[in-house]
Amino acid sequence: MRITEGSPSPADARDAVPRAPGFDNTLALLAEGYRFLPTRCEALGSDAFTTRLMLRRTLCVRGEDAARMFYQPGRFTRRRTLPPITLALLQDVGSALVMDGEAHRKRKGMLMSLLGPLERQRLVGLAAAQWRAQFARWTQASPGNVHRAAEEVLCRAACQWAGIPISGDEARRRTAEFSAMIDAAGSAGPRSWRAMLVRSRTEHWARALVDAVRSGQVQTPFDSALNVIARHRDADGQLIHRKHAAVELINVLRPTVAVARFIAFAILALHQHPQARERIAQDDVYLEWFAQEVRRYYPFFPAVGGRATHDFDWHGMRIAKGTWVLLDLYGTDHHPAIWGDPGVFRPERFERWQSSGADLIPQGGGDPYSGHRCPGEQATVDLMKSALRLFTTEIGYTVPPQDLSVNLRRMPTLPASGMVIDNVRLMGHAA
Repeated sequence: MRITEGSPSPADARDAVPRAPGFDNTLALLAEGYRFLPTRCEALGSDAFTTRLMLRRTLCVRGEDAARMFYQPGRFTRRRTLPPITLALLQDVGSALVMDGEAHRKRKGMLMSLLGPLERQRLVGLAAAQWRAQFARWTQASPGNVHRAAEEVLCRAACQWAGIPISGDEARRRTAEFSAMIDAAGSAGPRSWRAMLVRSRTEHWARALVDAVRSGQVQTPFDSALNVIARHRDADGQLIHRKHAAVELINVLRPTVAVARFIAFAILALHQHPQARERIAQDDVYLEWFAQEVRRYYPFFPAVGGRATHDFDWHGMRIAKGTWVLLDLYGTDHHPAIWGDPGVFRPERFERWQSSGADLIPQGGGDPYSGHRCPGEQATVDLMKSALRLFTTEIGYTVPPQDLSVNLRRMPTLPASGMVIDNVRLMGHAA
């Protein structure tokens, strides 16, 4: 069944939708990656089904109505919904993500205040300067790996923007740490264990920065992210705990570095659709469409989970308090009922698009102020657009033979090669 208007008397969610075969599908999820949820929705003919993941009965959902239900303020908590290692690598205890109610509103308001239009413009300007320096290096020594370069460009820019004094060697070290956290977030085993060791070093560094600001040893601009986070007071009026301040500082920097994946996919899309290059270079509207289609088409994080905070009815289902619900982000961004031809890369689909807040959800849905939607989503789009414009107007390059496949079993994923370019030259220079 597809999700339609419900029956007169709500049934328990476990009885109202089909159940996926298998006692527990945790290993299948890890093996199939992004295709685990969409494949079962398609096989069962339903946008909702139940299964067991990590031995917990789980309601899995996809689609615009599902996203709207999931992001209704106050309906779900993110506490105890992620595997501990994934939580530690992506958010950690004490972050806004695991807060609810007024505590979440106060902390989220602080984070949103850091990413207003002027602040985003400054971040994009710093990243553009770093890209130009990278372009100059590539002209002297290429080929270059777009993903790896984008991670360092964004780490350096984010630290500058946040008011963090950082040397070249330290920038490379922090880039490697943030990269390891992102890369291991959807894995189990040695890759995630190594990333946890890295995470502890990064938290030690971030706590030292918070302590230095509070003691006056480091002077940073009043409105910088480092200063604002270090001096933030939570809903109880108390200064944010130093550990939690360090966590939130990392939660501003690491997601910025994660935008490198979207940038690598954007340059891949540019290679695969070369007719778009001239239009991207000249047309701001088309540039926006192209960036949004990259976010829709290419995989970022596959799903997000939540536990119901109270009983409620949805489409003829009674979802009981405590029910674990997993929303398919990738499957919603590829839902044929929303996108028509989801397997086709077509930026023009955004010409008449008006976001409902529940249709394009690679970084989550809903209202970023009242809910758990990523506070840096608009900054992501801005950084992608700036990189696309720079790559189409300031450099020329070739794309050598390489493995550009995208493995949907790996979470999060990338072009296998990281997107390598060669023969880089500044525009106007001889090839």
